[in-house]
Amino acid sequence: VVFPLLIVGITAKLGPVEAFQLAFSEPTRYQSILESAHVNIMGFGGAFLFLVGLKFFFDSDKDIHWVGWLETLLKRFADLEAAEIIMVLGAASAVAVNLPSSEQGLWFMISALAGISTYFAVSWIGDALGGEGDGEGATAVVRSGLGAFLYLELVDASFSFDGVIGAFAVSSDLIVIALGLGIGAMFVRSLTIFLVDSGTLQKFVYLEHGAFWAILTLAVLMYASTLTHVPELVTGGVGASLIIIAAIWSRVFPRAEADEEEG
Repeated sequence: VVFPLLIVGITAKLGPVEAFQLAFSEPTRYQSILESAHVNIMGFGGAFLFLVGLKFFFDSDKDIHWVGWLETLLKRFADLEAAEIIMVLGAASAVAVNLPSSEQGLWFMISALAGISTYFAVSWIGDALGGEGDGEGATAVVRSGLGAFLYLELVDASFSFDGVIGAFAVSSDLIVIALGLGIGAMFVRSLTIFLVDSGTLQKFVYLEHGAFWAILTLAVLMYASTLTHVPELVTGGVGASLIIIAAIWSRVFPRAEADEEEG
């Protein structure tokens, strides 16, 4: 509910109450304003998700690889300072120079910089809240949990960027959109808890890799969608396909590479 209202409020220079009233009194205008901010939203969300995905692969301690040669190559960047920022800014610059107008390119870069800043701000807050402090026991757990919560909220919001705009193809009713996204979020939450409780990531060792490749793919598609139309079927289908292939690969070749390295 809050994210689309916030975007419309900033874009149309409206207060939160006025944006809320606009969503119900003039849903067509509300949809138009939200869609006009598409380039900015994709710049912010794409940069944020790029960093989320690259952080997994830019890990010098990572010893299990799914796409062996490529993940090994990415691992080499782990010790290079600010390598992920340079890659994200390079990709954003390539998109910005190809946008129809210089003004759009400027706002796209500003949005990408905001996404990068938000990613590191949330990471720093998470580290500060999750780090060792004066408190012990329950206090330390609350601090750590709050840090993880803030980080996951931003990741979840980034995943929802495309969905919030795409939802208007189905309905312009804010309540219907909120219910749809909320039911989807609850389903994913229940599925995630089930996978954690059943130790699925230990059984399907490449499933996490598939998920992070899906994140990077979504970031690329968000950037690409500012230059050309990307069907929703492609956005969801590619990510789902990567995760399904990773799950099947985990069953066909369970820990093959890890066993080989240990041997």
